[in-house]
Amino acid sequence: MNHSTFAELNLSDAVLRSLSDMGFEEPTPIQEQCIPYIMNNRDLVGQAQTGTGKTAAFGIPLVEKVDTNNKQTQAIIQCPTRELAIQVTGELMKIGQHTGGLNVVPVYGGQPIKRQIKSIKRGAQIIVGTPGRTIDHLKRGTIKLDGLQMVVFDEADEMLNMGFRDDMEKILSYSNGAVQTVMFSATVPKSIRKIMNRYMNNPQTVTIERESIAAPNIDQYVVEVRDSVRTEAICRFMDLNEYELALVFCNTKRQTEKLTRKLKTRGYASDFINGDLNQNQRDRVMDKFRNGHIDMLVATDVAARGIDVDDIDVVFNYDVPQDPEYYVHRIGRTGRYGRSGTAITFTAGRKNKQLRYIERNNKIKLEKLSMPTNDEIAEFRMEGHLNDVIETLEKGGLRPYIEQIEAAADGRFTPVEIAAAFLKHQVDGNSNENDFVQNGASNGQSNGKMIQLHFNVGHQQKIGPGHLVGAITGETGISGKLIGDIEIKQNHTIVEIPGKEANKVISVMHKNRVKGNRVAVKAV
Repeated sequence: MNHSTFAELNLSDAVLRSLSDMGFEEPTPIQEQCIPYIMNNRDLVGQAQTGTGKTAAFGIPLVEKVDTNNKQTQAIIQCPTRELAIQVTGELMKIGQHTGGLNVVPVYGGQPIKRQIKSIKRGAQIIVGTPGRTIDHLKRGTIKLDGLQMVVFDEADEMLNMGFRDDMEKILSYSNGAVQTVMFSATVPKSIRKIMNRYMNNPQTVTIERESIAAPNIDQYVVEVRDSVRTEAICRFMDLNEYELALVFCNTKRQTEKLTRKLKTRGYASDFINGDLNQNQRDRVMDKFRNGHIDMLVATDVAARGIDVDDIDVVFNYDVPQDPEYYVHRIGRTGRYGRSGTAITFTAGRKNKQLRYIERNNKIKLEKLSMPTNDEIAEFRMEGHLNDVIETLEKGGLRPYIEQIEAAADGRFTPVEIAAAFLKHQVDGNSNENDFVQNGASNGQSNGKMIQLHFNVGHQQKIGPGHLVGAITGETGISGKLIGDIEIKQNHTIVEIPGKEANKVISVMHKNRVKGNRVAVKAV
């Protein structure tokens, strides 16, 4: 089968219009193969990894098949987690945005069941839920399956790993008569095959081979560094490549929290998700990540299930994954839907054995990459300063300054040498003491009082408190505990600093960079 466009899959104009609005140009391999079978009412098992477009693989034919004139529940989709259920619901709504009369209702724990019951009573042709809450509705009789035509299990292997097998079978047993059953799974173990044999009618199996999963649009690297410098390595890669959005994987919950603290002290807006967070906390963190309020999200494998953020630039494996499948799931968070992405795995010593096992099982070879050196970082910063200089040159208005340079070039120095000295002065951050006095931080300020410092960056530059605290503590060496209130405005920020530290902060931070932005610092 070699379809090149969605139009060749005989989809309705409404769905084609929705796919165009979503930016989908052509089906992914899993969509291309699965959609025709599901449209023709075949039971199906699709084996594919995260990031291959599997939600649309069942979502597109499902929206096409629903009778919008019939308010009965015609399809039930089951997901292992609340977050994935919400994600799938959102995807279906996008696919059906031009299909009049389509109602998709999510049902999951943590939300008042009365609200869900009201939504179902209004008419819900498609219900997306987690097993526990779905069975609760079935027992109450609030979900009726008289008109059920299809059941979909998304991430079926993960549902089984989480102990949902009995729930899955119970949901299938509630349906009256034969219904079309579709399962999507990264793996197809014996437990899934037992369900296939018992409940599915001659199911079609579609497998996207691992070679396709490896995704040529993801550059995969391995960096050998000591454990103690992994955090420094992440920061250097972020700075050198100017990555805007990063996902960092750790093997333990404790490590996610520890690493997040380290990143914050270095000036990176970061947060973590792990199994210890409740759903509201997870939702708040994910909202910050999606909206760009944090640059780096640190996560464990289980907590990261259901993350669907399209523009993640890089995935860092802070810890070598414990399983080859975890590696595939992790890197699949970047390079989604044909975009390019980067995956960097840190290793050292005995961890190399596990990494070689991952390479063999996934039929890949990671390219070796060196940690950026201090010289490379310095050169990068030099380029940043040069770009600022070029921008100033392009703006013009330099005649008074040119006259000063010409006057200084008295035979001892050439204008080029003088310009080089200015650049060195800028890069080294060695501001003249007179500059500090002009900016308002005189040597006579009281050491016992808090001084308000004005930074010329704020919400518009997507600056958060962590950026400023991390930059100040990292560059000046003063303790973060000494920093007082931070008030972020649209285009500036006021930071309280002990009077005895004010001169030091201004001298180091003035004309330095915070989250890539050159800052001007002065006392208020």
